[in-house]
Amino acid sequence: MNNSTAGPSSKVKTGSSQSSESSLKRKRGMFQKDLHHMMYGFGDDPNPIPETVALIEDIVVEYVTDMVHKAQETASKRGKLLTEDFLFLIRKDLPKLNRCTELLSMNEELKQARKAFDVDEEKLATID
Repeated sequence: MNNSTAGPSSKVKTGSSQSSESSLKRKRGMFQKDLHHMMYGFGDDPNPIPETVALIEDIVVEYVTDMVHKAQETASKRGKLLTEDFLFLIRKDLPKLNRCTELLSMNEELKQARKAFDVDEEKLATID
C-alpha cells in the first residue's frame, strides 16, 4: 500500500535528493566543529555522537541552500541579490528577523569602528 501511494513523485524527490546529497558529500564536515560547539552550548553532550552532528549539518546546509535559492528567486526581478531579500524571507519569523537586524547593525558598527581605527593609525603614521 505504501508503494502505491508513493507514486512517481517520490522517484523525482529521490533523484533530486540524491543530486543534493552528492553535492553535500563534497563539503561534508565543513561545519561539524562549529556545530559540535553550538550543540554543546545548547545543552547537548560535550562529545555528541558524530552521526548526530552530521545530521544537524545536513539539515543546516539544506536550510541555508533553500533560503539562498528562494532569495535568488526574489532578487531575479531586480538582477541583484541583496541582504534585504533574506530579511524579506524571514519577515514573518520575528525572532529570526530581530536577531538578523541586530547582527547587521552590529556588523555596521564594527565596520565604522575599524574605519575610524584605521584613520587614527594613518594620522599617527604621518606624525612620526
